[in-house]
Amino acid sequence: MGSHRRNSKTERAGSRRLLLSYVDLLVLSFCCLGILTAWLFYGAGGISSSSATAVDAPAVRYTPAGPVTGRPEADARVRAGQSPAASIGVPAKSAAPRPSAASKPPAITASPPQRIIYPAAGMDVAVHPLEPGSGDADSRSIVPPETMDGYWLTPYGQPGVGSLNTTYVIGHSWEGQDAPFNHLSAAAVPGDVLTVVTAKAKLSYRVNSVTTYTKSTFKDSPIWSVVPNRLVLVSCYTQDLWGKNVAVVASPVPAN
Repeated sequence: MGSHRRNSKTERAGSRRLLLSYVDLLVLSFCCLGILTAWLFYGAGGISSSSATAVDAPAVRYTPAGPVTGRPEADARVRAGQSPAASIGVPAKSAAPRPSAASKPPAITASPPQRIIYPAAGMDVAVHPLEPGSGDADSRSIVPPETMDGYWLTPYGQPGVGSLNTTYVIGHSWEGQDAPFNHLSAAAVPGDVLTVVTAKAKLSYRVNSVTTYTKSTFKDSPIWSVVPNRLVLVSCYTQDLWGKNVAVVASPVPAN
């Protein structure tokens, strides 16, 4: 009987251990099932949701908490994801573009003068090229053809960017009759604006000085200094045609 009791207790203990193992396995199974379900629901579902957002959902704009423009109606539009420009009736796309280097007007390269238009002096005269002889150029006693037109001295500069010297245009003043170059003696004053027409453009010049020289000293005057882009108009001085010259010196007016 004692032996039987021991065997019975041992069997019951073994049964308890076996029963507890079944319970443990059952609980463990439920835990695993719960973890798997949670992973399937939150993990896989979350990945799918975030993927859909990245592909399909519109980008979310940052909405500032405080004013950004100082204008309540504009701030309200910014928070709503609209352009603040709409608050003043100007679409964002209609704003004027900033100026760029490409939009600047191209520089007018130097080319021979074809006409001088000097409204304040009542002067509108054609200009022709003139190449003086070597002796005349050295002595600077250049006599143009006996016409009322102007003559551009070709060995020197020409109007426009890139010229390396002064542009000289000379012409006769006439005794006893009206001629364009007569007006330089009577009407030209510093500050006047005149136009030089070339094959490429119309260039504006502003008169800097109007000076008379005796013919004997004219060849040594400062108007013969090398000054790029300067313009000098020369004629006989009407009050002393045989003894003096008048020289009108002008500089280019900067483009706007």
